[in-house]
Parts: sequence; C-alpha cells; structure tokens
Amino acid sequence: MKTFRRTPALALSFAGFLTQLDVTAVIVALPTIGDDLGFGLAAYAWTMDAYSLAFTATLLAAGALADRHGRRRALLAGNLMFALASLACGLAWDGPSLWAARAAQGFAAAFVITGSIALTASAYPDPADRARAFGLAGIVSGAAMALGPTLGGIVAASLGWRWIFLANLPCCLLAAWIVPRLVSEERAAVSRPLDLAGVALLTLALGIAIETLLAGRTAMHLTVGTGACLILAASFVVQQRRRPHPVLDPALLTQPALIAVALLLITVSIGYWAVLVYLPLFLNAAFGLSTAQAGIALLAATLPMVVLPPLAGHLATRWGWRTLFTAGLAVIAIGDLALALEPTWTMALVSMAVIATGAALVQSQLSGAVVTLAPPAQAGMASALTIVMRQGGFAVGIAALGAALGQEPSESGYATMFGVAASSAFVGAGSAFFLLSGRLRT
Repeated sequence: MKTFRRTPALALSFAGFLTQLDVTAVIVALPTIGDDLGFGLAAYAWTMDAYSLAFTATLLAAGALADRHGRRRALLAGNLMFALASLACGLAWDGPSLWAARAAQGFAAAFVITGSIALTASAYPDPADRARAFGLAGIVSGAAMALGPTLGGIVAASLGWRWIFLANLPCCLLAAWIVPRLVSEERAAVSRPLDLAGVALLTLALGIAIETLLAGRTAMHLTVGTGACLILAASFVVQQRRRPHPVLDPALLTQPALIAVALLLITVSIGYWAVLVYLPLFLNAAFGLSTAQAGIALLAATLPMVVLPPLAGHLATRWGWRTLFTAGLAVIAIGDLALALEPTWTMALVSMAVIATGAALVQSQLSGAVVTLAPPAQAGMASALTIVMRQGGFAVGIAALGAALGQEPSESGYATMFGVAASSAFVGAGSAFFLLSGRLRT
C-alpha cells in the first residue's frame, strides 16, 4: 500500500499559515490600534477590508502569473512581499500607512495561496492523495484563522500590537528556507492570459460597495455609490462572458445549486467571520474586557471551527448538504440573535459558541460542494469562485455591519448590527433549503 507523503503538504500549508493567521490575528488588537493611531470605526473596518479587497482582486491575476512564471516562484515571491508588507504594518504611523501596508499584505497573500494550491495539486497527482493533502491544508488554514484572535490578543497585550505583524518576519524566513528544499518548481503546460481589465472592474465594484456602506451619509451618496457598484459588477459579468478564457465564468452561477452555495459563502462570511471582527469591541463595551481577556474569550467563537469539521463531514454524508447547510445557517442566525438581545456574560459566551458551531458545520463543506457541483472541466475556476465569494463577502460584510453599528457604537447599535448578521444567516438558510436538492450528498 502506497504511503501518503505528508512533508510537501505540510511545507505548503505552513507557507499559507501566516497569510490566513493575519486575517484574524489583528481583530482583537483593532481597538488598541485605533486608539494608538487615532482613527474611528470606518477606518477600523478598512484595516481589515484593505487586506481582503486586495487579496480578492489579486487572486484572479495571481493564478495566471504563477502558471506563466512558475508556481513555486510565485509562492516565494509572495512570501517575500508578505514579509516586507508585515514590516510596513509594524512601522505604520497613521491610518493611511497601515491601510496601504495591509493592502500590500493581501496582494502578497494571493500569490502565496495561489501558488500553494497549484503546487499541492501538482505534487499529488493521485486523487486520493490530493484529497488528503487539501484536507490537511484546510485543517491548518482553519486553525490559523480560528486561533488568530487569541494569539493576536496575547501578543498585543504582552508586546504591543505592532508585534502581531513583526512576528511574521522570522516565520516568512523559515518558509523561504523550507519550501525550496521540499517542493519542486511547476509550470502550467498552457499559460492563462492575464485579465487586468477584469481585475480592475471587480476591485472597483467591491471597493465602491465597501466605501458606500462605510461612508454613506446622504441618500444621494448611497444612490450614486450603489449605482456605480452595480454598473461595475454588471460590466465585469459582461466582460467575462465575452472572453474566450474567462478568469471567473459567470455561467457557473446559472445552476440553482451553485447560486445557493455562492449565497452560503457570502452569508457565512457576514453571519460569522464579519461578526468576529466586531466582537472585541462588543466585549469591551458590554463587559469591560481588556485586549488579552477578549482574546481568551474569543476562544468560545473560534475553537468549534477547529474541532467540529470532522463531525460536519460525517453529517454531510448522513444528512446531505441541503439539511446540513440549512441547519448550520439557522444555528448561526440563532446565535447572532442571542447576541442582539443584550446578553449576560454567560449568555454571550454561549452565543459565540453557537455561531461558531453553525459556521463549523457549514464552512468546511462549502468548498467541496462548489467543486462537486461545477462541471469537471471548471473545477479549478469553481475553487477560485469559492475564495472570491468568501473573501468578497467578508469584506462587504465588515462594511455592512460597520454601517449598522454606526460611527458612535451604542447598545442599540450593537443590537442592530447583530440583527443584520442574523438576517444574513437566515437568507443563507433559506437559499440552502429552497435551491439545493435534498438528494445532494458528499
């Protein structure tokens, strides 16, 4: 019996670990960063969204460049850029300098993740080994994002928030040493064309949506911003449909099942991941928790994401995706609603655990659902769609919840914010129930 080689998968997973850790590690320190650099709630949201927006947009170009110039080279170049961007984050002196550095981190992370995914696929040609390798990468990525807030809180409380970013430097250096020794270079037989126009249209559409949600103060501002966003999004769809080799084929979203999964990716990002961004502010305002205490408390909202995915796989086989996804999003909605009702300390911990449980049941199965439901020839594009929907939903969700919370957070603002998150999760549950077939199983 052939032995599964874990070493290349672990090396590639480690390369991507930091990029995923930094998505959430900064969350707990955001109130401290805002106080130190002197910015308000909209800027607070942009500290997260600058990363997600740059990552989402660059992902579409990173794959083509990796195919053309070498996937290992793309990963290592991204790793180097991520180290330099982390240094810039640690040295930031005001809001704009931090947002620019965070955008550079997101840009670099796209090359690391794209290179890691492509190299993993080529290093494991056997389908069973490839599934194990991607499963291992998923565990590492999930653990990084789930444990990020706690680790970030401990580092920020003991060393200061800048060390959340500066600690990346030795780890990036270690990744640069490990990957070339364990993973060989790979190039695609046929290079994909680079679609700069598509990247620009998608970036502008998401960026204007985020800015409109965060800064919209008048009906005119909201109308103009929403109109511009819709025009750019429609232009992106038309432009992609006219290309012989689209980087993101809109035709994938013509099936009801794929529409449902796309909505699930977005609504989980809003109902859970975007909520996670504002929980430290809520815990400080409602219960007076410090940065370190909030980081520990957030384990209630993150540990289920580490330990429950195996249960999700078992339930997906037994129940099917329709029942599992409907139940998972309903559980997230219930947890968000409980947080909206001015909970006690114990109830807040239980509510955070509830939303994390629902997210854990859904998150680990969504990527597999997209790839399974898509035509076999478009499996790679379906994977890219998964990342774009998840990260795009996260970025827009942060902005939408920030708009609901308001510039001067209050008890009613938090109730409204959690209510918006719950509504999003209910939309996801409805889309799973009505658009997915009860016969679909893993």
